[in-house]
Amino acid sequence: MRYNRLGSTGLIVSELCLGAMTFGTQPGRFGAIAGLDQAATDGLVKQSLDAGINFIDTANVYTTGQSEEFTGQALKNLGVKRSDVVIATKAMGAMGEGPNDAGVSRYHLMNQIDASLNRLGLDHVDLYQIHGWDSQTPMDEALRALDDIVRSGRARYIGVSNWAAWQIMKALGLSDKLGLAKFASLQAYYTVAGRDLEREIVPMLASEGVGLMVWSPLAGGLLSGKYTAKDGGGQEGEGRRAAFDFPPVDPARADGLIGAMRTMAQARANSSVAQIALAWLLHQPVVSTVIVGAKKADQLADNIAACAVDLSAAEMTKLDELSRLPREYPGWMFAMQGGYRGSKVSPRRQPG
Repeated sequence: MRYNRLGSTGLIVSELCLGAMTFGTQPGRFGAIAGLDQAATDGLVKQSLDAGINFIDTANVYTTGQSEEFTGQALKNLGVKRSDVVIATKAMGAMGEGPNDAGVSRYHLMNQIDASLNRLGLDHVDLYQIHGWDSQTPMDEALRALDDIVRSGRARYIGVSNWAAWQIMKALGLSDKLGLAKFASLQAYYTVAGRDLEREIVPMLASEGVGLMVWSPLAGGLLSGKYTAKDGGGQEGEGRRAAFDFPPVDPARADGLIGAMRTMAQARANSSVAQIALAWLLHQPVVSTVIVGAKKADQLADNIAACAVDLSAAEMTKLDELSRLPREYPGWMFAMQGGYRGSKVSPRRQPG
């Protein structure tokens, strides 16, 4: 297990993060993904910690708060020292039927941080994240509320999830102008089969020193290798993706990638398609951590083994060729004009 700084902060996190969406048995929006009881949760948390993972990510909406409860109880049951683990949670989704039971208003965030801490059995979380975009709350209201949560000691850092590049940049500018805590990280969907992030968000993250936490790194299981190409294109197989077809993936692109990754996995002893897909993400400089979730120990073990997979330059090139985004304006204009300007500067002399 390797460790990275979370963005430009001094917080050091494992390159894999244990996702807690599978924790809990309450029915609800994520019922097709969840289902683990407390004993199974304890087992996966222990397996992760033993492998060197020091980062756990949950959210208040996962199994309507039960994921947070099970996460906190697992830490107690296992006798985990608080300083040995980094805990992240999120707020924004609906936690009730009332008009103020969702969003990122001061009202909602202040209520939800206390509710999350109560369920987790902790006096603070290390990373508190806005779970999505709220069109009804002024951005400065949300940022001031998050800053107050940090100043109160209930959170150490703040982050955001599922925002556009311009929204994050606006928030960073407001935080700088108002002297507020800044977003340390973005939690977003990113896979070798879904590289949309690279158009605007990845360059922004690199420029501003914001860390990337990747969710659904196997595209909802599509890149696990459990699915096979079907006639007419696309994938078929049994698993979570069959019941919960999310996130959206271009089937034609996925077909070619899965075939190439299967070949790469077969060339290595005891490797898998999932490991190749995760390894590709772990090779991306902008990635601080990749969130992996599981229902079974062998599933988690397979994901953890991706840390030992070193893709060659030729393999990275092959995957890039198969998954590269189509050229769009203004990207191709940047490359053309920037290339011309760059050609006027002499290359740096290499040492030796």
